[in-house]
Amino acid sequence: MDKNSVVEKYERGIKRVVITAEEIQAAIKEAGKKISDSYDGKPILLVSILKGAFVFMADFCRAITVPCEIGFMCAKSYYEGTVSSGVVKITMDLDKDISNYHVVIVEDIVDTGRTLNDIVKMLKSRNPLSVRVVTLLDKPERRLVDFKPDIALFTIPDYFVIGYGLDCAEMYRNLPYIAEFNQEA
Repeated sequence: MDKNSVVEKYERGIKRVVITAEEIQAAIKEAGKKISDSYDGKPILLVSILKGAFVFMADFCRAITVPCEIGFMCAKSYYEGTVSSGVVKITMDLDKDISNYHVVIVEDIVDTGRTLNDIVKMLKSRNPLSVRVVTLLDKPERRLVDFKPDIALFTIPDYFVIGYGLDCAEMYRNLPYIAEFNQEA
């Protein structure tokens, strides 16, 4: 495949922008203030769920004005497609004792809720001081388990989105905005 056809296919995958880069940054600033106000003087561990949340985590941790530490976990439920497999697999776990921290899970999207539900249960079993979930996007129409994030920056309808860390088959993470994926591309 030549360079032009790769670029054309990539661009065809972007149906429309649904949340601009500016809207994302404004919402992150507000959420960072909420977390900073809630945990001022308390030990915070931000836990990013890779790969999708890495872009959000980078901007979100800079919006927090109180001391915090970061950690990473990797959980998979989508495998090369646009539909969740329904099986949550932890492929990378935290490498520290979290019992002396207020854990704030930083996620890109809550869709079926399975992944976060499993991760929250697992982390709570490790006796942290508290656990909260901050998600960039919430898709409540798709929920298959009883799960609600503590802070959702944006609530969106049920369509597949890409950009700002979210992908389709590992592509589109580098977009500075959230776009609807063109399923016909």
